[in-house]
Order: sequence, then C-alpha cells, then structure tokens
Amino acid sequence: MVTLTREELDEVLSPLRFVDGTLQLLDQRRLPAEELWVACRTVDEVAVSIRDMIVRGAPAIGITAAYGVAIGARTGEPLPEVIARLAATRPTAVNLFWALKRMKARADAGASADALLDEALAIHAEDIAACRAIGQHGAPLLPEGTILTHCNAGALATGGYGTALGVIRAAVAAGKQITVYADETRPFLQGARLTAWELQRSGIDVRLITDNMAAALMRRGEIQGVVVGADRIAHNGDTANKIGTYGVALAARAHGLPMLVAAPRSTVDLATPDGHAIPIEERDPREVTHLAGVAVAPRGVHVRNPAFDVTPAELVTAIVTEAGVARAPYGEALPALFEGGAR
Repeated sequence: MVTLTREELDEVLSPLRFVDGTLQLLDQRRLPAEELWVACRTVDEVAVSIRDMIVRGAPAIGITAAYGVAIGARTGEPLPEVIARLAATRPTAVNLFWALKRMKARADAGASADALLDEALAIHAEDIAACRAIGQHGAPLLPEGTILTHCNAGALATGGYGTALGVIRAAVAAGKQITVYADETRPFLQGARLTAWELQRSGIDVRLITDNMAAALMRRGEIQGVVVGADRIAHNGDTANKIGTYGVALAARAHGLPMLVAAPRSTVDLATPDGHAIPIEERDPREVTHLAGVAVAPRGVHVRNPAFDVTPAELVTAIVTEAGVARAPYGEALPALFEGGAR
C-alpha cells in the first residue's frame, strides 16, 4: 500500500490528503485570507468541490476524482454512476478523465474498495514524484532573472510541489537567481490569491502584476522568460491553459523570450489532434461581474467567461514533462515521451 504521511504532504504543500476515510481539501477559494480544509465523505461532496473550485488545477482535479471513486466504492455506490458524475464536473482538464479511466480499469478488473483507495493514493504519490522530475528537467531551461507565470501551476494545482512553479523551485534550489512576476490572472485571480501566497510561503521572491502589464514589462526588458502549466496538451502541441495564456505567449514571441509549458504526461492528450478539438469551459458570469462578492459591473450586463484559451504550438518553446523535454515538431516529440524518449 502506498502511504503519504502528513509530514510529506506538508513538505510539498499538498492541497489534498486522505485521512481516516475522509478526503480533506484545502479550500482554494478562501486563500489567502484563511487556510480552511473541507472534508469530503461522499461522492457528491467531491464532485461539488471540483466543480466549485475548492480544488483546482488539472493534476489536483485528477487526484481528487480518483479519491472520489475510492469513496464511492467504500460507500457502496454504483461505480459507473460515480465516474459519470465526476466526469461531468470540469470538461477541459484532461487529467480528470485520465484518472477516472485508470480507476475504472482497476474496478473493472475486480479491485476491492481497499485496492481502489490504494490506487488513488498511488496516483497522488506519483504526481508528487512527477512534479519533482518536471522541476529537474525544466530548471536548466529557465534563464536567470525575472520569470513570468500566469494562473497557478504550483503545489496548490497538483499533488504537491507544482509543475511551472516546480521548475522555478528547482531552479532556485540549483542556485539560480530568480524573481517571479505573477499575473493576477483575472477574473478568478489565481495568480494574486494563490501563486503569490504560495511563493511567499516558500521564500521565493515574487512580484504581483496585473494581466495587462506583462507586455509592457517585457518591452522594458524586465522579464527574461515565461513558464506556465497546462490543463490539456493536444497531439500537435497546442496547449490549453487559463484564459490569458495565449496573450502572454504572443507577447513572449514578440519580445524573443522563451515560453515554457510544464505539465505531467497525464496532461498530454494524444487523442486530441489539435487545439480546436479541446472543449473550453464557460464559467459563471459572477466571476466577471463580482469581485470578492461585490458587484463591479452594471446589473444585467451580458458576460463572456471562458475559463481557458489555447496557445498554438508554434508559440511554445518547449514542453517539460516528468519523462523529459519535448520540442517541435510536437507531433513527433510528444508521442516519444510515452516510448521512453524525447526530443
């Protein structure tokens, strides 16, 4: 049985843990004002936590869903219904479907409820190990100086340690002089609320900027590179990430800066040919019209709120995974990551 101790999870700042039959999730809607843990004892509570972004970030969503299947098995619910309920929560993050497929395979093979919990624990432990490996592969690619990141692809978005922020952590640990510029990442402000909090907590130099400052700061020479995470990477290297990433990538290309994408192989979806085939989640208009519960727009105004955009592969310098670094042409390099090699 895989075991993850409380001390290990605290060390990597894991946003989730399974204790005494209960899935505990760090409520990321409350950060940075308070650190509140939400207890999930039923599949419905797990599904609501994913849909309402108590937990968020593609790898963390997948791990949470795996624990949700284990909870369903322990409470005697029909697993096909459990898997369907969890699959309906967030359409863009492919890690969700990857984890559910893995849990379904174990269930179809006759795994017991205890064995399914072991599988969820293994998925969690493997993700932490993958994030550390991503950091080691990505750190040499990161230039010294100021690095821009968008949204939160840190420990809070994963089993622990982080993908994009894992690369930054590894670079800092290797002795590189790094300052991080964190976009606010409107409208849900994951950069302001989560990335800034997480990096401060880790003792890494971080400066918060609004989303519309990045291009101007690049032009002034204040940014030397970009690293972001991903929620789905298509076969051709097109990458879905939090809305605003595409604009960052365009600005980085215009100013000759490296644009790195860091994600585990579970985020790579070889069955999706390109970005046009990636479903884009449209979220609640209140995320745009309200800020911290306070209306900042006129009542009744029409809203668009796509949660993600797609960055074309030609704007991505490299994709960093736990298996190595892929470079263009991604249609060849990404499949190679699953064959034990990378370009």
